[in-house]
Amino acid sequence: MTQLLDIRNLSIDFPMRGLVLNAVKGFNLQVNAGEIIGLVGESGAGKSTVGNAITGLLGKPGRISRGEVIFQGENICDYTDEQMRKLRGRRIGMIFQDPQSSLNPLMTVGKQLVETIQECLGLRLKEAEARAIELLNDVGIPDPESRLKSYPHQFSGGMRQRVVIALALAGDPELIIADEPTTALDVSIQSQILQLIRKICDERGVGVIMVTHDIGVVSEIADRVAVMFRGELVEVGGVDQVLRNPQHEYTQNLIVAVPSPDKRLHRFTCVDLIEGEASQTKIDVQTHWLGKANSDVVEDAGPAIEIKDMSLAFRLKNSVLKSQRTFVQAVDNVSFDIEQGETFGLVGESGSGKSTLARIVAGLHTADKGELSIYGKKIGFKHNDPARRHSRTFLQVVFQDPYSSMNSRMNIRDIVAEPMRFHNLTENEAQTRQIVDDLLDHVGLGKTAARRYPHEFSGGQRQRIAIARALASRPKILICDEPTSALDVSTQAQILNLLRDLQDELGLTMLFISHDLPVVRQMCDRIAVMRHGKICEIASNEDLFENPQHEYSQHLLKLMPNLGAS
Repeated sequence: MTQLLDIRNLSIDFPMRGLVLNAVKGFNLQVNAGEIIGLVGESGAGKSTVGNAITGLLGKPGRISRGEVIFQGENICDYTDEQMRKLRGRRIGMIFQDPQSSLNPLMTVGKQLVETIQECLGLRLKEAEARAIELLNDVGIPDPESRLKSYPHQFSGGMRQRVVIALALAGDPELIIADEPTTALDVSIQSQILQLIRKICDERGVGVIMVTHDIGVVSEIADRVAVMFRGELVEVGGVDQVLRNPQHEYTQNLIVAVPSPDKRLHRFTCVDLIEGEASQTKIDVQTHWLGKANSDVVEDAGPAIEIKDMSLAFRLKNSVLKSQRTFVQAVDNVSFDIEQGETFGLVGESGSGKSTLARIVAGLHTADKGELSIYGKKIGFKHNDPARRHSRTFLQVVFQDPYSSMNSRMNIRDIVAEPMRFHNLTENEAQTRQIVDDLLDHVGLGKTAARRYPHEFSGGQRQRIAIARALASRPKILICDEPTSALDVSTQAQILNLLRDLQDELGLTMLFISHDLPVVRQMCDRIAVMRHGKICEIASNEDLFENPQHEYSQHLLKLMPNLGAS
């Protein structure tokens, strides 16, 4: 095999206020042409930092303090900014973790693709447009010709990720750094993307470093696995060798924490080796402020949430003439109810309407038609509806993208405290500060995190902050929109155990949206499968996973990664 990349004794430091953070320590890795390396580890382990160093995108004040990055025989650590700019895109492609922040919101995805293709390949406009349509089709975006004219905000989270993957492939690179490329994708599109990456590697000899926390993805596609812990490479080897016979204690703990797709367990297996500054500190909700009854909630004997004949269409193309307007039916005549204290799962492919439906319940979208009731009280869709405003005191959302849902200019204390201050839930500022500290301890970050800002945390750490903020108003209903999409398996196990404990202790009702079927298997009591805005099937946990009735449900379950499969 031809060696594309040779990382030798790489160390990366971040000087911070009189101290130096050693983010990566003595890292060594080789990547061959046509080979996929799965780089796994917890959030904050240094995986993305290694990828950024290879592409010359280390954020300030990060610096390579020692070592070499040899690409095609040249040490690219010595390259100037201009040389690295020419290298990126054309010879080294990048798939970033956050598709929203890596796409220009003011440009159509077609324009962004065409510009990238012309810059990298020198094609004429028509040729570049044809290539852009081909790339969108390759990554599974339906009707690519019309979607070229759409803006990033008009795509679901998973579809934006597909656009980012298409951009990475635009320049026909020799090496691809894929930073969590399937984070927001359902199992069907994930399978399609992984097959596409595998095909590119086999046919073009492209090397790939797949940075991911998803052990199932690694088992499906990688040739070798490299495991990082606290900035160090602790184990590397073939997939079977590392995942089925791990030698290092940390790797063993990671494998144990992977949720089982075969049976439902009462609790997830947690490991002690977690990121952050403090271990999770348990709150006694019987005596803590968090456990006190929310006086704004009036519960009757009926369901917590009732949805009847709900529909919503988004306008893709506007026109004075009605006949020339085009729409996409995001939610199509959906009906179901969620009982008090139940965890109700919504699964389906990206763009199926899961998040849109959740946003209607949360009051962030206005439905075209249908009825919504919360605790037996009908909720209007206008923002000034009294019942809608009242529901905001006890209904909270954990969003899919924790970074874009936070104010980057606010520190973590103010972010978590904002719901308490807005709804006047505490007696004084001292109590607010104490509750914030308790919540940050409870989600495993430690109270010292309160003084820092969102950009100082990894993706997984930001998701914990989002959960702490959601808990700050003592909700009775929690809408979790892909709450573990950015988390490694060990942190995921802790967060899901935390949600389950809080549900038991506080009687929480949860609408749980996820594309991760093993997680859904462990968390949900009943599950609805959505496709193209419609409900295909609603069944209990056991019935859906043991005996799915709808053809699409059967299709999803067949594609579910199984780490135990040989």
